[in-house]
Amino acid sequence: MAIRCRSLISCFRRCKPELEERKLSMFTQINNFAESSLQYSNSNGNLKSEIMRMKSPEASATSILQKWVDNGREVTISQLRYISRLLVQSRRYKHALEIGTWMEAQKGFRMSAADRAVRLELIMEVRGLKEAEEYFKLIPDSASKKAASLPLLHGYVKERDIVKAEALMMNLNGLGLIVSPHPFNEMMKLYMATSNYEKVPLVILEMKNNKIPLNILSYNLWMSSCGEASDVTKAEMVYKQMVNDENVEVGWSTLSTLANIYVKVGLVDKALSSLKNAERKLSTSNRLGYFFLITLYSSLKNNEGVWRLWEASKAVGGRITCSNYMCILSCLVKVGEFIKAEKVFMEWESNCWKYDIRVSNVLLGAYVRNGMINKAESLHLHTLERGGCPNYKTWEILMEGWVKSQKMDKAIIAMKEAFSMLKYCDWRPSHGILMAIAEYLEKNRNLGDANCCIQVIHHFGVASLPLYKILLRMHLHARRAPFHILKMMEKDKIEMDDETSVLVQAFSSHV
Repeated sequence: MAIRCRSLISCFRRCKPELEERKLSMFTQINNFAESSLQYSNSNGNLKSEIMRMKSPEASATSILQKWVDNGREVTISQLRYISRLLVQSRRYKHALEIGTWMEAQKGFRMSAADRAVRLELIMEVRGLKEAEEYFKLIPDSASKKAASLPLLHGYVKERDIVKAEALMMNLNGLGLIVSPHPFNEMMKLYMATSNYEKVPLVILEMKNNKIPLNILSYNLWMSSCGEASDVTKAEMVYKQMVNDENVEVGWSTLSTLANIYVKVGLVDKALSSLKNAERKLSTSNRLGYFFLITLYSSLKNNEGVWRLWEASKAVGGRITCSNYMCILSCLVKVGEFIKAEKVFMEWESNCWKYDIRVSNVLLGAYVRNGMINKAESLHLHTLERGGCPNYKTWEILMEGWVKSQKMDKAIIAMKEAFSMLKYCDWRPSHGILMAIAEYLEKNRNLGDANCCIQVIHHFGVASLPLYKILLRMHLHARRAPFHILKMMEKDKIEMDDETSVLVQAFSSHV
């Protein structure tokens, strides 16, 4: 119901820098070309300006570029790489792809392996994986194939396509193009994401047989696979191998991975020991590691550790983000420290540039979960006064809280507000909450709100037979024809049970 801190494992997989590859992404590869070498004259600068001013996705970067050249003005491949980089940073992938396509079509330009890898990744972003595969087949030289293979493999990992990923690895291995740990790490990520944990050690074995050095991510993924199998002994064996590997340095990410394994199997003392060691490895220039450790301390219900790391994180330079505040609030309420959570919330309010309702939702949800509906209502009114704009999660939390406290009129208002936002998000209300509200409407014979409710529920595909039964009973009691209900049930492919059939038959004698 309320926003919670992301699970530790999913956080590790998505955003932990020491666990993420320095993969050959479109950002990394374009950045590899030194920006300092790009000295623009005023005329060349205008080309960049003309392309960057072109905001509509329907507009063509190619037409501007071709017109520039047709007018006798020069352009270099370095300049185009720079402009492409700016477009990518602005998430204007279509225009960046158009520039890359134009570059490759020019006989006077020599495309590098990185250029082709960037183009493949842009094709994948704009046109999809299938067209990226076709482009990969047309890449002429092995160096370019090698550079483009990692983004293509990453695409397979993103799509969870084990068959194609394994086939690509076999092909690259046959061509002798795998000389780094990165593709193997991608495969391990894929096996982890698809719960094929037993395949991770096989990847490690293949790396060792091919004399591919393991990096930090390789060890961490290997260790995590042992943790998923609850094999602490093997995880500790992997850790010892890593400690003895002079080519890698054990950092906080590895120690927190080990601590998480201990937490999962209930080895609290070992988990705390690993966390203390991880604290010593934390960076003074990056705040991210602090919040992974905070999350682990909260899993152990270690209040002191949560607060100590939060205070320590403030010594790191840079602004504390809303995500940081959401994490610490979630962890504090998880360990029952509501007073400290309220203190942190007030600290955020006093420093925030823009009122992010997601932060207050964390505290709002905690109040509702713990039966503090009056505090939840007060906080809601306070956020409105501060200019906060409720989102669907706000209304979901309040709807659930008001249903639990039997403030049904308020719950209906919250439901309507939440329904008004359904077209902008993937959230759908829980069946239990909808049933509670529908039963209340039936009890109070509020047919108007019930009809509006079922229309929305039907439109978004979350209607059910129990909800339709309530509406049929209400129409029968009001002696109103149920034809629109039966049509909705047919469209939703709802099969009638005996009780529903009796209700429908009753209309013929009562309506």
